[in-house]
Amino acid sequence: MNRAAVGFGGNLGRPDVAFEQALSHLRTHSALTLVEVSGLYRSDPWQGPEQPDYLNGVATFETILSPRRLLDLLHEEERSAGRERRERWGPRTLDLDLLWFGDLVQQEPDLVLPHPRLPERSFVLEPLIDVAPDWRHPETHVSAAEMLDRLRRTGAVTACERIAGVALGDLIELAPCRR
Repeated sequence: MNRAAVGFGGNLGRPDVAFEQALSHLRTHSALTLVEVSGLYRSDPWQGPEQPDYLNGVATFETILSPRRLLDLLHEEERSAGRERRERWGPRTLDLDLLWFGDLVQQEPDLVLPHPRLPERSFVLEPLIDVAPDWRHPETHVSAAEMLDRLRRTGAVTACERIAGVALGDLIELAPCRR
């Protein structure tokens, strides 16, 4: 068994509902065991065109799947939620990123582990700290909290706030992001 972290994001339609549906499907997969889910966060878009705020969260799973098979499964969930890959960093109904897979370090054209932009994304680091506060990058040995602290010190933090009392997968009515 390996532990893997999956980032959830979305800003079109009802991302909260897309998250809940994806979690429900992933939970029922025989090779996955849901371990923990983070709080739900609202964040400004990261790069890309003008677009609505995002919802983000992280879930950890225990799995016997290979990283490639897990990534394929995540892409299947995105497609079932209506995800269309039109432009890089564009708006989407559901974005599922394989953030890390145990201590595996992998470099393939379409699968890099840990996720190569993880240290740059406060909207991923914040919820990751909720579910894996002791996780450290297998090459740099830097924790998610240390990565987030570096972003804060350099001013490279994307505005991101936890939605009080809400966990990833909860069905909620959303209020606009505070700026």
